[in-house]
Amino acid sequence: MRRRPRRHPARSADLRKICRASGATLDIHLIAIGGTGMAPLACLLRDLGHDVRGSDGPLYPPTSDLLADAGIEPLVGYDAAHLEPRPDLVIVGNAVPRTNPEAVATEERGLPRLSMPEALDRFVLRDRKPLVVAGSHGKTTTTAMAAWVYSRAGADPGYLIGGAPIGLASGFALGGGPRFAIEGDEYNASYFDRGPKFWHYRPETVILTSLEHDHVDLYPDFEGLERAFLGLVERLPATGVLIACADYPTVERLLPASPCRVVTYGVGAADIRLVGSVESDEHGISFELEEAGDRQRVDLGVWGEHNALNAMAVWAAARADGLERDAVLEAFATFRGVKRRLEVVGEAAGVVVIDDFAHHASEVSASLAALRQRFPGRRLVALFEPRSLSAGRRQFAADLAAALASADRVFLAPVFHRERLGEEGFDPERMAADIERQGADATACASNDELAEKALAEASEGDIMVTMSSGSFDDMPRRLQMALQDLRL
Repeated sequence: MRRRPRRHPARSADLRKICRASGATLDIHLIAIGGTGMAPLACLLRDLGHDVRGSDGPLYPPTSDLLADAGIEPLVGYDAAHLEPRPDLVIVGNAVPRTNPEAVATEERGLPRLSMPEALDRFVLRDRKPLVVAGSHGKTTTTAMAAWVYSRAGADPGYLIGGAPIGLASGFALGGGPRFAIEGDEYNASYFDRGPKFWHYRPETVILTSLEHDHVDLYPDFEGLERAFLGLVERLPATGVLIACADYPTVERLLPASPCRVVTYGVGAADIRLVGSVESDEHGISFELEEAGDRQRVDLGVWGEHNALNAMAVWAAARADGLERDAVLEAFATFRGVKRRLEVVGEAAGVVVIDDFAHHASEVSASLAALRQRFPGRRLVALFEPRSLSAGRRQFAADLAAALASADRVFLAPVFHRERLGEEGFDPERMAADIERQGADATACASNDELAEKALAEASEGDIMVTMSSGSFDDMPRRLQMALQDLRL
């Protein structure tokens, strides 16, 4: 006898009715409410007038403060009892396994359910013009820059950023204008929705910053990652715009699939081209771009050639939307970046401590180059934690060593996912030797405590000390900063 397929809760008629109910106040429960995308989503849903609750492990600032400010007090831990009273809708974070007690109860009780990106689509992005910023690198900063420029230019955008932009009240806002800028994540949506998140974001405009192999746990080969981005490009409407960095051949390969107008930018041949060198001073960088034969000088309140390219992408989007040239230029000059992206934590004993999110070889290289530009002539000390499943893999070790070798001194933390990666993980001692062969002093440390101790023991007045990790790194930058305050070098 042929089995009748089980009806998927996220596709049920009552779910469609719930999500389209005009003016209805819903009781919405979020499983793993403290996630980087889930917490802002919870706040946006609260701003839309819904009753929002959720559960997670113990949460700490800034996430706990973010939810508290929105009047949301999450339940600690996961329990089927948290689904009482019965919610109208359950939203499931992508870190939630199908064995989670609340996920199991959601299915058993037939509760309407959505992944985080599905919920954004249904509640926030419909009737808006999403500007989706995607790519292997630069998503957070470029999305924050777009939100800043559109806000300063009076366009009142909505936005959702996977970081804390400096100068904006938070990393999310509903806004009142047509544009909604969102960081387009290629990672999977949930255990029941294995496609990339950004497929749900119904893009009207896409900024594609780069494309390199990453997230090897989800995309074992580059072809799988490329198909994910191809699907995003193909989802653009004929009336949309694809803004793409032509410096990446991998990005250029996707352009013929675009159903809409394509605008390229880059250092080489492109519609919007970086002309000459990027200049730097204590306020940021200055550069010149050329578009259709016209040249425009741009001042930007952050450092690094990679940020000049990010600004060129935002320039293309803003000008395509008709934002005034002078308003865009004034906004660029006052943009101050995002926390944990080359963020100056402080200075003590003559040492500047900087926190950075870089974890891929290209990001490490770009960040170190930006620091050379910002602090010329000073000793650059890099403290690197191979935190992600990709960063700790042996297959990327050679590129990572070459990137780190552009520092003067390198301290390597242990591979965070050593047990999970097994033989696929790289040997930090071998990487340290590889870095030294390329001209920089390097030490592999057995623990984060040892790393902090050794880095502090060698600290000298004038050093630029940058921590690099895609995770918490045991609060390393602030630990260093506090310890330096007690030292006299």
